[in-house]
Amino acid sequence: MAFTLAPLPYAFNALEPHIDARTVEIHHDKHHAAYVTNLNKALEKHPELSSKTIVELIGNLAAVPEDIRTAVRNNGGGTLNHDLFWQTMSAKGGKPAGALAGAIDKSFGSYDAFREKLSAAAVGQFGSGWAFLLVDGAGKLDILSTPGHDTPLMKGVAAKTGTPILVVDVWEHAYYLKYQNRRADFVAAWWNLVNWGKVAELYGKVL
Repeated sequence: MAFTLAPLPYAFNALEPHIDARTVEIHHDKHHAAYVTNLNKALEKHPELSSKTIVELIGNLAAVPEDIRTAVRNNGGGTLNHDLFWQTMSAKGGKPAGALAGAIDKSFGSYDAFREKLSAAAVGQFGSGWAFLLVDGAGKLDILSTPGHDTPLMKGVAAKTGTPILVVDVWEHAYYLKYQNRRADFVAAWWNLVNWGKVAELYGKVL
């Protein structure tokens, strides 16, 4: 079966004033949709892969036929990363609580230190890419920035591997209409939108 574009969990204008409605609409309905479409087109060449999930495909890229490997890496990663990006935002914002807050303190020293480190990873990512909060194989939280649409799910490709539970998109299409070249301003505004309830839910599923 073909993969489908996951619907936004809120209206286009739900993230204003931090992310404007037009950016959300173009980002989701054009960019994100294109990754899903292009992933399906690549997989049409190899129907034997039709039973695999995106995670199974990008988690073992070496097993993907070479003629579509780059397309699966880029479009599969783009699809998954965007799914997580939209899921882990809401208009409510706030701070982490409970077990997740404790894990952040244990891994980074404090919430403020974590926020500073993830922001630095996002702002400092050269060119297009992403910055993730991930849970590694030992259950510890870590931070990773990646180029393109790479994710920590890409074993043998990503510098660190694990399960991503939060991500900020720093491709220019994520912020350029409102922030132009001011990536740091976009990242600072994005913190107002983190859906910590969803992040905590994803964290709990990994443990």
